[in-house]
Amino acid sequence: MDFAKFNELLLQSIGVGLAVVDPSSLRILFHNQRLAQWFPAIAEQPETLDVLIPKLDREKLRARLAGGRPFALNVDTRSGSRTLSFAVQITEHRSGGMNVLMVEWQNVSKIRELEYMIESYSKMIEKQNRELKKEKDRVEKVLLNIMPKTVYEEWRRFGVTTPQRYDSASVLMLDFVGFTEMAISEDPPALIAELNDIFTAFDRIVDQFGCERMKTIGDAYIAVSGIPETTPDHAQNIAAVALRFVRFLEKRNRTHQYKWECRIGINSGPVIGSIVGVQKYVYDIFGPGVNLAARMEALAAPMEIRLCDSMYALLPREYECIELGPVEVKGFGTRTIYRLVGGPDLED
Repeated sequence: MDFAKFNELLLQSIGVGLAVVDPSSLRILFHNQRLAQWFPAIAEQPETLDVLIPKLDREKLRARLAGGRPFALNVDTRSGSRTLSFAVQITEHRSGGMNVLMVEWQNVSKIRELEYMIESYSKMIEKQNRELKKEKDRVEKVLLNIMPKTVYEEWRRFGVTTPQRYDSASVLMLDFVGFTEMAISEDPPALIAELNDIFTAFDRIVDQFGCERMKTIGDAYIAVSGIPETTPDHAQNIAAVALRFVRFLEKRNRTHQYKWECRIGINSGPVIGSIVGVQKYVYDIFGPGVNLAARMEALAAPMEIRLCDSMYALLPREYECIELGPVEVKGFGTRTIYRLVGGPDLED
């Protein structure tokens, strides 16, 4: 068998481009068919290696080979409308009493395309994940505005929440005097903007005293203390919030065009808290504690805070109340009513 011919046929059939190069001139002495397919010009006229590799650093190549190590690099070239990518390795060999360079060309275009696709897909996934996180944060922020955080965490983990009974909690009900007439007769956008500013200030006051804003209904504002986290100071916390609501409006009315006057009812008693609704969720509170707070708000005069005897008994002496006498309260019989007028650390 002609082994030389066999080796030549073998070189022509493999998928790797091969070239034998003179180390001094870098002239291509031999190349296989695969390399000629990638670089048709070398089939017509022998080329030097740095024509196929325009950015070849000859000095770096010689230094690398002199150390007995192969020289590897990546090469990109245009073939028609496509860009071909090659992994090239150059090694030095001795053959027939002379040194030659063996250059191997591995077509890695498919690998590069796959890497590009993977990178592009990864970037797309990262972008989608960022957008999903933004949407999740936005939804979470909305949900935390309509239910306490502990209730939200239970709902998020289990998909349902268990209605909770709180035997001792305090509720604040606030409503503005003449708001409907103001909204119709005055500038509605400006009026709503002011209402939003006031509710934002109320939220800060509520947070300051560890209470929770339950919800707003039109111009009504409802806050609680002792829900969902119980606290022995729920009565004085909600009383402090009510006093600061009134004080805030008094100061604001001195410098603003629209004069806002509120009625506030506060009460302590048993309350049930639960999420209600199937498609539209809302966290709400029910029970006699809530109903009696609403009755107190209805009895209050403008810029007054009303409460009854059951809550009055829970307030420390630092809270100043004026007794207004017994009143028949719908659904609760005769109750002694008080007006809350002062408390500790209340700035002028």
